[in-house]
Amino acid sequence: MAQKAIREYDAKSILARHWDVYFPNFNYPYQTVLVQTGDELREAAKTTHPWLNEKALVAKPDMLFGKRGKNGLVLFKVDKPGDVTLEDAAKWIDEKRAEKQKVYFSFDGDTPAGEPSEDYLTHFIVEPFTPHDQSEEYYISATVVGDEDVLYMSAEGGMEVEEGWEEKVTEVAFPITATEEEIEAKIRENIPADVKEEDKEAFAEFAIGFFKAYRELNFAYLEINPFVLQGSNVELLDMVAKLDDTAGFMMVDHWGDIEYPTAFGMEAKSPEVEAIEEADAKTGASLKLTLLKPEARIWTMVAGGGASVVYADTIADFAGIEDLANYGEYSGGPTTGETKFYAETILDLMTREKDAKGRDKILIIGGAIANFTDVAKTFTGIIQAFEEYAEKMKEVGIRVYVRRGGPNYEKGLKDIKEAADRLEIPIEVYGPETHVTDIVRMALEEK
Repeated sequence: MAQKAIREYDAKSILARHWDVYFPNFNYPYQTVLVQTGDELREAAKTTHPWLNEKALVAKPDMLFGKRGKNGLVLFKVDKPGDVTLEDAAKWIDEKRAEKQKVYFSFDGDTPAGEPSEDYLTHFIVEPFTPHDQSEEYYISATVVGDEDVLYMSAEGGMEVEEGWEEKVTEVAFPITATEEEIEAKIRENIPADVKEEDKEAFAEFAIGFFKAYRELNFAYLEINPFVLQGSNVELLDMVAKLDDTAGFMMVDHWGDIEYPTAFGMEAKSPEVEAIEEADAKTGASLKLTLLKPEARIWTMVAGGGASVVYADTIADFAGIEDLANYGEYSGGPTTGETKFYAETILDLMTREKDAKGRDKILIIGGAIANFTDVAKTFTGIIQAFEEYAEKMKEVGIRVYVRRGGPNYEKGLKDIKEAADRLEIPIEVYGPETHVTDIVRMALEEK
């Protein structure tokens, strides 16, 4: 499972889109807006979200980090709860985005602990203020632990739930084979004892719907902290979520237009990495790319997640990690077109500049013995990419080393060798009779 964090705004939007399926007996107003500037918020109030003019508001960054309250990054008037206007929120957003903010990720009580991250705030979520008593705040989350899904429930929500976790939080584990009836019965049996008596039935019903949504909508992690129960009305005050992006290709209609943003303080992803992630989300295959050092000379195009680790370690042993440009995989039976796109992305990055020391660049096309991936079909995609980039490959100076086995591997190896020879691209091709990483040694021997 590949877990990718999403914004609070998107997590709430997904639940809201399917609310009546999972929470038919609860009311959730779903009034929330994501903006980057104060002017954008003012414009939303004029057009799509008129409630911004009418209600007291809460504003906070939506950039994949928690402890926003303790970092002083929630606009909320302590002395006059519910007294934040549209103009207050717009000005606060512009003030906070104007200069870098320091964010601490851990606290000893209310005192920051550890070193802060420092970056600009770029995205903010704005919602109506919900008047409520702290006793109405509850906690719920679900995630994968080993081979089980685990549901966490507490009668105490808010920023302090992590303190005394074992005493406050009830954990309920479910095997992947658990039926709906078994899940519902086990949740009802384990509602925290300190949930208010008048809320217990509503809490149980909400928890059952929550866990079903977590599973069926392919969340890898889903947390609401806190949610407020007021009769049949529910408010989701704060949410954290990660999606199982391996299910992205079949969840397009369920998730909607989802963005996987770079977390606060982290370097932004390159357009190439984002393009591969987008392609990965639309296929049942696996396409992964991480850029380590784009100016380095050794590039890999490896079939299989396990093989990619082995190749990266072997290259680091022979040449040093500083010579490895990328890390990733293409596997799970990608189509010819998907493989072509992946190979073109690698070749485009490889051919942008020559090696600073004047050496040939090296492309390792490796993998173990495939179980069901048609090697000839995927190699057809690589050959098509070679045809597009042959001149640039020769100009930069690229040597290609191939080791592969699996269905139709003989044809695949023959085709890629003939194509490279025709295109005058230096290539060495080996099948499963050669050890999986021997091509690394061959490639790095002095020529």
